[in-house]
Amino acid sequence: MSTTQPETLLPGMPVRVVNPGDVYYGFQGQVQRISDGKVAVLFEGGNWDKLVTFNVSDLAPADATGQSR
Repeated sequence: MSTTQPETLLPGMPVRVVNPGDVYYGFQGQVQRISDGKVAVLFEGGNWDKLVTFNVSDLAPADATGQSR
């Protein structure tokens, strides 16, 4: 039996939304806090900031340089 463990996410880490069914799919943000399997991610975009909560499985570590795919 093989079990895969999700990557460890920590506050301050850059992450990308990897759930294709999510409105924020492909967006990159910064982890703000983690609680009970939920992750609050801050998205900043020019003149707006938004804090959105995701399941851990919807996120993956992103490139810290900010370069797109």
